[in-house]
Amino acid sequence: MPYEQYETVIGLEVHVQLATHSKAFCGDDASFGGEPNTHISTISLGHPGTLPRLNKQQIEFAVRLGFALNSDINLISTFDRKNYFYADLPKGYQITQDKNPICIGGWLEISDENKLKKIRIHHVHMEEDAGKSMHDADPKDSLIDLNRAGVPLLEIVTEPDLRSADEVDAFMTAMRQLVRYLGISDGNMEEGSMRCDCNVSVRKKGETKLNNRCEIKNVNSMRFARRAIEYEVKRQIDIMEMGGMVEQQTLNFDPETGVTAPLRSKEDAQDYRYFPEPDLPPVIITPAYLENVKLNLVSLPWALRERLINEFSLPEYDINLLTEEKTTALFFLEFAKYDTNYKAISNLIINKILPWCQDQKLEIGKFPVGFKQLAAFIKLIDEGKVSNSNAYQRIFPQLTEQPERSPLEIAQALNLIQTSDEDFLEKIVDEVLAKNPTKVIEYQKGKKGLLGFFVGEVMRQSKGKAEPKMTNALLIKKLGN
Repeated sequence: MPYEQYETVIGLEVHVQLATHSKAFCGDDASFGGEPNTHISTISLGHPGTLPRLNKQQIEFAVRLGFALNSDINLISTFDRKNYFYADLPKGYQITQDKNPICIGGWLEISDENKLKKIRIHHVHMEEDAGKSMHDADPKDSLIDLNRAGVPLLEIVTEPDLRSADEVDAFMTAMRQLVRYLGISDGNMEEGSMRCDCNVSVRKKGETKLNNRCEIKNVNSMRFARRAIEYEVKRQIDIMEMGGMVEQQTLNFDPETGVTAPLRSKEDAQDYRYFPEPDLPPVIITPAYLENVKLNLVSLPWALRERLINEFSLPEYDINLLTEEKTTALFFLEFAKYDTNYKAISNLIINKILPWCQDQKLEIGKFPVGFKQLAAFIKLIDEGKVSNSNAYQRIFPQLTEQPERSPLEIAQALNLIQTSDEDFLEKIVDEVLAKNPTKVIEYQKGKKGLLGFFVGEVMRQSKGKAEPKMTNALLIKKLGN
């Protein structure tokens, strides 16, 4: 099949569960987990006569995201009822925004294979989540947990600007990073805090018309999203190559089989019988409110990236790791106030501090060693008082266990201070050369790479106490080069 003749067209509907304490339209606990059907009330259960009440924090979180996505904030937005039947939708409708969403337009820039691309945002709207149906917990019946019913969501709807599973991955990764930086969601896909519906269609390269799309529902893993998209693209091209027409459908992806299967025909807006929500007034936002939210907006990932590039001249690899989480980037910036060897700071964070925090299940902000102690640790290495390997492998573990001790004190107690005593070093160098006469001859015949071997042997025999620069100079002198 001539798959290379086709172009993939993808638009996303990204659902972000907000990190509010209560649900969108009532005071029920909105946190993840809990025993089934314990985070509920008569309002979230949709009992007759109950009335919704808007969660103000949901509005603020939506405005924060709108600013970050370069959207226009709608000063007057309204709620609508989206009518459909699911067993886990207690009211028989979902409160959402249709005609007048809170954010219009905007974009999110992604990087794929080091190429930057702006993915346009159609709109962002506020809505509530449905409950959860569990079809495999009982042999005969589907079980319903309504803890999630009514949890506040933001839905980000993109334009059909994505062209591959790689771009979808890059977009979802960037969006997850953004909502975490903004503090509006934990972005945890495994817990359903962020999931997406992928609208996929194909067309011949060069064509501009959009063909029928199929929507892959509720993908909560980027690995599954990639497999689902790749399978669906191939399926649609096969249909078109055989002269058929792709039917507009809503699909489910089965990770075990790697196959998409129809759930129902794809709905259009009229199928949901939208009408204005009569129990909620319009959301009216003032310019003063917008200005206040904007003033309190945190540093965004791309702004921190620019700082790390322009002020600290770090390599791309380091910057990607340091800015993955806002707390890590802020930790680096604070650390950098205490020492100017920025690459050494980055190495220490990436190679030792982050892995230690992950092992201990602690946020980096709760790392027990102070910045003055960490700067002193780096200074020990920079001044040649201890070797890099001894510092990382022996001093660092002691420092995390006894953060009140100075790195120098630990190094002295462990007898790790490197020496520049020429008599001490010369004796060890002579012993190493005497033990390896064959390699001495090979070096003198031109195999200069053996210098590293000799340095390593001296370091080993001195238990890391040999000062590297003097050791190199002595070896070169003794080897006659």
